[in-house]
Amino acid sequence: MNNSTSGYDEALTILKDALTFGIKPSLDGIRALTEALGNPQRAYPSIQIAGTNGKSSTARFIAGILHAQGLKTGLYTSPELMYYEERIEVDQQVISRQGFATAVRTAHAASVQLIQAGSISSITEFELLTAAALLYFANEHVDVAVLEVGMGGRWDATSVVDPSVAVITGIGLDHIAILGSTLEEIAAEKAAIIKPGCKVVLGPGTASTAEVFKRRIAKTGIQAQDVYRVSAELPSSLSALPTVSALKQLPDYQKANIACAVAAAEAFLRRSIEPTTSVAAAAAEGFLQRTIEPATLADAIRATPTPGRFETLREEPLLIIDAAHNPQSAQALAKTLSARFGSRVPATLLLGILADKDSDGIIDALSPLFTNIAVTQTSSPRAIPTHDLAARVRQRFAGDVVCFETVAHAIKELTASQTACIASGSITLAGEVKRELNRGIEESSLPGHQGGCSSRVVQLTV
Repeated sequence: MNNSTSGYDEALTILKDALTFGIKPSLDGIRALTEALGNPQRAYPSIQIAGTNGKSSTARFIAGILHAQGLKTGLYTSPELMYYEERIEVDQQVISRQGFATAVRTAHAASVQLIQAGSISSITEFELLTAAALLYFANEHVDVAVLEVGMGGRWDATSVVDPSVAVITGIGLDHIAILGSTLEEIAAEKAAIIKPGCKVVLGPGTASTAEVFKRRIAKTGIQAQDVYRVSAELPSSLSALPTVSALKQLPDYQKANIACAVAAAEAFLRRSIEPTTSVAAAAAEGFLQRTIEPATLADAIRATPTPGRFETLREEPLLIIDAAHNPQSAQALAKTLSARFGSRVPATLLLGILADKDSDGIIDALSPLFTNIAVTQTSSPRAIPTHDLAARVRQRFAGDVVCFETVAHAIKELTASQTACIASGSITLAGEVKRELNRGIEESSLPGHQGGCSSRVVQLTV
């Protein structure tokens, strides 16, 4: 990832500058921008995924399953772990830096013309990225695009599409300043991705707000047979296979995500071809009305990476990252750790949490499993300062607490002392840990280099 070009750097600058426009509760900007680009989102059908937790993994599993069925599949997720371009993939291949730069610059040029014409006042970073991804998928002639909602659903830029399948993984209290202070209010924002004519997949985490989704489904006129309610277990077609013991060892939260993904993929493959469907989508007609073979399904899931989700970066000393960033996801991680290690995890917990998150809830979920906790601060401007976070941990944890001012310092010291580590608390922490470990490996491979991290990074296979 070191082959930076001036075009790529320009794209990064464009996106950084657009961050100043924050978040806008409106679809006007993305609608104007995609229209200026020729409405690329209409060139293919889409599957849209919302939910408090599990969106990225579910989106990845859906894309992996459809790719294994022979469909050319676009995938749009957020945020990235290490590099912006990780958000856009086709057939499980990340967009090239050149392709990324071209798409972002094209979307930006169109936005500049709209602003100069007075059609819009500004465009946000996420609107630019979303438009760039939709344009790239159209240019690549994908058969389907799998789109993860960035936040909420009603005003999210991905909602410029009318999805063939709408997926809601679950509802929890997060982003309450924007989405609402109750589960029902948050559910209503996410339920807005359900639109007339689509199929609906409701994950196990939607049960507590079932009435909200029932009302939305009734309002859109969707029939009962087009609503799939998913359990938290692997589908029976998978569980019955003698070759899926590795899948059965997955964290419980991934089992629920896989169940959502299988339901979404099958719902998409069984849909009816409408007269307005694009040529690219119609090419997939041979796959319709077909149940996915269990062995093919298992292979697709095993082949799908889930970066930053209980990902083993190093075996010795053990280093696992998990992007749990709210109490709900931290509780899911704690359950996984307990199943894997018992009541006490033989590792140090490395915590880095953002200021707009429920730090107490995350600490309470994870700290009972550890004897030692290290705290650090990521480069995010929203990160809780190291010593402030340490003070919060000490109020709720009786064990040893160590401070590291930066993630780089933490990884260097923990690696030097051969300390096993579970890093969690935010997506930015997971990404920075992975980047630092990769940097150490790259440096250790230089001729004549002494020291550094010599262990190779490994992807936990499922």
